[in-house]
Amino acid sequence: MARGETSCEALVSSFLARIDAKNDHLNIFLSVDAEGAMARARVLDAMPDHGTALPLSGMVVAVKDVICTKDQSVTCGSRILTGFTSRFDATAVARLRAAGAILIGRTNCDEFAMGSSNENSYFGPVRNPLDPSRVPGGSSGGSAAAVAAGMCHVALGSDTGGSVRQPAAFCGVYGLKPTYGRISRHGLVAYASSFDCIGPLARCPQDLASVLAIMAGQDQWDATSAPVNPPTLPLKPITSMEGVRIGLPPEYFGEGLDSEIRTRIMREVDRFRAAGATISNISLPHTDYGIATYYVLTTAEASSNLARYDGVRYGYRADEKAIEADLLVERSSLEAALADAAPEEREQALANQDSLLTRLYAQTRTEGFGDEVKRRIMLGTYVLSAGYYDAYYEKAQRVRTLIRQDFECAFETVDVLLTPATPSPPFELGSKTADPLEMYLSDIYTVTANLAGIPGLVTPLGTLSNGLPLGIQWLGKHFDETRLLQLGALATRMSPMPE
Repeated sequence: MARGETSCEALVSSFLARIDAKNDHLNIFLSVDAEGAMARARVLDAMPDHGTALPLSGMVVAVKDVICTKDQSVTCGSRILTGFTSRFDATAVARLRAAGAILIGRTNCDEFAMGSSNENSYFGPVRNPLDPSRVPGGSSGGSAAAVAAGMCHVALGSDTGGSVRQPAAFCGVYGLKPTYGRISRHGLVAYASSFDCIGPLARCPQDLASVLAIMAGQDQWDATSAPVNPPTLPLKPITSMEGVRIGLPPEYFGEGLDSEIRTRIMREVDRFRAAGATISNISLPHTDYGIATYYVLTTAEASSNLARYDGVRYGYRADEKAIEADLLVERSSLEAALADAAPEEREQALANQDSLLTRLYAQTRTEGFGDEVKRRIMLGTYVLSAGYYDAYYEKAQRVRTLIRQDFECAFETVDVLLTPATPSPPFELGSKTADPLEMYLSDIYTVTANLAGIPGLVTPLGTLSNGLPLGIQWLGKHFDETRLLQLGALATRMSPMPE
């Protein structure tokens, strides 16, 4: 752009053309802000050297539809937020805009970020651009697919239990889950507040590093954002694996892992060892409890966070007139049945009848939420209920501490951990929707990083024999994203991806 060989407007035009050509079939974008993106591009082009003094000038970014952008619809892939428009930008979005990024649209996702396949959206499933008969992963499947399909440079996702990393692996792109607290959650619609992280997806580690450095840093609007300086730019490359200590947790390579994925990852491990890395088996003994712990704690938090969607203040509302008519019919029938009852009995029975407001809440939430969201709300309400809190929620919190301690012990002897990103290649659309437990197990290698709050990076590792993409996961110490990105970039150079 500085040499005048291209422009922000030309970049945006090319991405819009690609979206126009592919989106109807792949269902990646829920909304495209073509007018706003072009206007922003023209403003940048009018600046000296096309605004290249701004660190992200000309970078075209898509945003997952659980992250707020001012004056745009935010649906979270749900019917219950029909008609809701955000009055503000999420902090991460505001910082990207100020750095010169151009927001092109909002991507489809599992409803309220609850899912591992992007089949739970009220607006229909996203298809994997590499094989449209397969899922792109979830819940940030639309963001991963947008990058893989060449519809943007970078896409923002959210990662509560693997929702950036699993889609990155399924779509053959790079995906970063930062340390909890590294990026402000202000403007990220809450699913499970002690787990949720905003994370980017891109086609190279350098782009991940660029947006991370802009988005990171403490924020007055998020008390959980960490007072830690953002990573510095540019990403300084490392040239050798010499002396890098890599841990392999055997718990991540056991039963359930696709045999070809295991073989391919071990081949990479051999390559790293030959290049000078030290490879050690490092046990994480509480890994087997990860899925159970995750689904107790996140559903409990979801039950609380999603209580705000009641149809009264914003979003979808059930038909009040129909509810009122039903109540009148019921009241008439009840009065007739109690015609001969004692006055006190009659008065109590009528008082016990559901109010219109209570019916409105129940009907709105029944119609507005999808099956998976309702399933998780009910699970969370159960584990928090009297008589079960100690047995489930409190015990899960204790196990979460043990899982975090496993990682702390591991990082005393190694620099990073290397694991599979997913137990299988991307699966066919509809193949797991009837079995929620099987779907939940898709996240078996990713949830523990969220339980511990550590950063995780998925890098693509080419394709399997069936042509489907393969990803490998790097896990690091708290706030050590730079090392993960450096190693991911080096690993890519050592085993370059086919064009």
